[in-house]
Amino acid sequence: MILSRQRPAASTLSGAKEKEPAKKQQKIPELEEFLQNRDYTGAITLLEFNKNANKPHKDADMWIGYCAFHLGDYKKALEVYNVLGKQKNYQQEALLNYACVCFYLGMYKESEEACKKNSKSPLQNRLLFHLSHKFNDEKQLLSYHQYLQDQFEDQMCLASIHYMRSHYQEAIDIYKRILLENRSFLALNVYVALCYYKLDYYDVSQEVLAVYLQSFPDSSIAVNLKACNHFKLYNGKAAEAELKHLRDVTSSGAFSFGSELIKHNLVVFRGGEGALQALPPLIDVIPEARLNLVIYYLRQDDLQEAYNLIKDHEPTGPQEYVIKAVVNAALGQAEGSREHLKISQQYFQLVGSSASECDTIHGRQCMASCFFLLKQFDDVLIYLNSIKTYFYNDDDFNFNYGQAKASSGNYKEAEEVLMRFVPCVRAFR
Repeated sequence: MILSRQRPAASTLSGAKEKEPAKKQQKIPELEEFLQNRDYTGAITLLEFNKNANKPHKDADMWIGYCAFHLGDYKKALEVYNVLGKQKNYQQEALLNYACVCFYLGMYKESEEACKKNSKSPLQNRLLFHLSHKFNDEKQLLSYHQYLQDQFEDQMCLASIHYMRSHYQEAIDIYKRILLENRSFLALNVYVALCYYKLDYYDVSQEVLAVYLQSFPDSSIAVNLKACNHFKLYNGKAAEAELKHLRDVTSSGAFSFGSELIKHNLVVFRGGEGALQALPPLIDVIPEARLNLVIYYLRQDDLQEAYNLIKDHEPTGPQEYVIKAVVNAALGQAEGSREHLKISQQYFQLVGSSASECDTIHGRQCMASCFFLLKQFDDVLIYLNSIKTYFYNDDDFNFNYGQAKASSGNYKEAEEVLMRFVPCVRAFR
C-alpha cells in the first residue's frame, strides 16, 4: 500500500509531466460565515463542538442563545439566557435578551419583569413599548412612544406597532422612507408586502415580495406570504403548492422556524381539513388560529363551541370584531336572544363606521348587517347597492340582498336577485 504524501514527489524522468498537486483540504467555515449565510444550525453545531473540545469561541453561550432565538427554538434560547443572566459578566445583556425571548413566547408579565430589572436603553424602551401594546395600556404606550428616536431600530419598532393596530398605510410610509435611504435592506420589502396584503392589494403585495424572493427564495416568511397571496388570488391548491418546499424542509427537522405557521395555513388552504388536530395547540401561538377555529365551528353549526372560544376574547382589529359579531348574530337568532343580537349589531356598527373601514367593501357589508339586525331594510339596500357589482354570482350575498329587497316591498327585484341564488334555481327546476 502506498501512503499518501503531503506533496507530490518531483518526477525524475526527463520530459515527464509533473503530477497535479493534491486537492486542498476543505476548510471548516468560521462562525461569522455561518451567521452571514443565516445558517444558524451550522453555527450552533460549530459553537457546541468547539465548546466540548475545550476550544470555546469567545462569548460562545451568548452566540448559542442568539442562534437558537433566530432558529425559533425559543425554549433553548430561554434556558441559555436564564443561566447567563446569573453571571456578572453577561447579566445586563442576557437579562434583556431573556426578556425578548419571553416576549416571543407570549410570557408578557415575565418579559416586563426582566426588562425593568435592566438599565435604560433604546432596546429596553422598544420592548416596553411593545409590551404596553400587548397590555392595551394606552397611557404607557404614549409614554414610551415619546422616547423613540429617528433612528432605524426605533422607526421599525414604530412601524410594527402601526401594523398591529391596523394602521397599514402609516407602516408602509415608514418602511418606504427607510428603503429610500437603504436600498440594501431587502427584507423591508416583505414588511411592505405584508401591509399591502392586509389592505387586500394582493397583486401589489406579490410584486413587492418578488424583489426579496429573488435574493432569498428559501425565506419561510416570504414564501408563506406568497402562498397566502395565491390563496386570495386563486385557490387553496395553488397556495398549497407554493408551500411544498417549506413543508419538506420543516418536516425533515432541519429547520423549525415557521413550522406552526405552515401547519395553521395548510388548514385554511384545505378549507378547514384537520382543523381540530392542528388549530387548538396553536391558539396561544398564532392569533389567527383562534379565529379560524371559530370559523370552523360556525361552518359545522357548532355555535356553542364557537361562542365559548370567542366570548372572553377582546377584539383588537376589524376581523376579530366581525367574527365576534357573526357568532353573536348566529347564536342570537338560534336562541332568540336579543342580548346577543344587540352585541352583534354594535360590533358591526363599530367596524362599519370606523374611519379605516367605512369606505371598504367589508365596512359596507358590516353596516348592511347592522341595519339588517335592526330591520331597517331601506338602509340595508343603500349599502348593498353600493357593492353589488363585486358579488353578482355570490350566493350568500344574493340571498341576503334578495331578502332585503323583499322586506322593503321590492318583490319583482327580489325575485330576480333570488333567481341568481343557486339553491333557488334548483328548487324551481
